[in-house]
Amino acid sequence: MLHAFLTVIQDGAAAMDAEAAKNYLGLLGAGLGVGLTVIGTGLGIGKIGESVTSGIARQPEAAASIQTAGIILAALIEGVALFGLVIGLLFKLM
Repeated sequence: MLHAFLTVIQDGAAAMDAEAAKNYLGLLGAGLGVGLTVIGTGLGIGKIGESVTSGIARQPEAAASIQTAGIILAALIEGVALFGLVIGLLFKLM
């Protein structure tokens, strides 16, 4: 299925002039990169939330330190996601 999708995209780009094809494929690449970044970020933060909730349920007395560690890890993932978004948008500009 992916091969057929890429073939259709290449055929569409071949029918355009060079500048329009470059813009078309650049937008497609940026959109795919940003989409994958957002999906990965959502999965990562969801996994952190699951683990923090599970850890607090097992040891309620350590809730403050577990919650702090979870927030720090979520912030690190957000930073990596922002980096991925910037790279995706820069890819479009090139």
